[in-house]
Amino acid sequence: MLKNSLIKKILIVGLLCVMLTMILVAMRTSAASKGMHSQTLFEQFVISGGWIVWFILLPMSVVMVYLSVEHSLAIRRSKLFPDGTEKAIMGIMHQCGAGQLVSRIGDRKDLVSVALVQAVSRSGGDSEVMEDAAAGSLEEQAMGLFRKIEWLNLIGNVSPMVGLFGTVVGMIELFNSIVTAGGQPQPAQLAHGISVALVTTFWGLLIAIPALAVHGVFRNRIEGLVSEAAVATEVILRKMKRNAGSMTRIELLKQKPTIEQLPSRPAQQRVERSAGKS
Repeated sequence: MLKNSLIKKILIVGLLCVMLTMILVAMRTSAASKGMHSQTLFEQFVISGGWIVWFILLPMSVVMVYLSVEHSLAIRRSKLFPDGTEKAIMGIMHQCGAGQLVSRIGDRKDLVSVALVQAVSRSGGDSEVMEDAAAGSLEEQAMGLFRKIEWLNLIGNVSPMVGLFGTVVGMIELFNSIVTAGGQPQPAQLAHGISVALVTTFWGLLIAIPALAVHGVFRNRIEGLVSEAAVATEVILRKMKRNAGSMTRIELLKQKPTIEQLPSRPAQQRVERSAGKS
């Protein structure tokens, strides 16, 4: 847990350092590049976008990359539904019994283990309540994962709107430069407004496309893993129910008197009565 938290902090700090470096370089080179006729790709796609790209779209891109990396490490089969989970839990039940299942798998974080722990803890031994509790736990875990990846969907939907906002700002600057120049603006003034309008739209689409694509991939992965976990949980609960039923029948059979013991009581009573009469 501490290792994952440390990796997240290092990743965030590294991405923020890259973003701040890009902004500082853009601000320093913007003045130096005013008199130059040729522009580099960095100047065309970062500097020309203005403050909307520097302080809004670039941070959004950093957050998008960070969330994509974090979710790719957290939302995977080896963590949510490792191979052999069903067999491992069955083996624990066979060796230790269902009574010790919670203590043996309580520290696991995969979907099936969490659902079984909550089902056994909340059911009180009732099989129907156990099935409902397991289904509710899986649904709750799925909703938690969906809420985590929803930030990617939010960024993917908002970033084009921010790009459109930059387009409007660029067009306003363009028309203001025309009015200021008395209807005859210089080409450099027109180019600045057009560059802001186009570059912000470019960045909005550049962020939205991968964000929505990654969100769709993670959503499909969560749905598939939760479905497999639900099937495995149902199989384990049925096995627990059969084991509980067989144990109950064995206990009832132990408590019933044998056939040889049943007629012995009346015969003994008749012998005692005859002895009393004599």
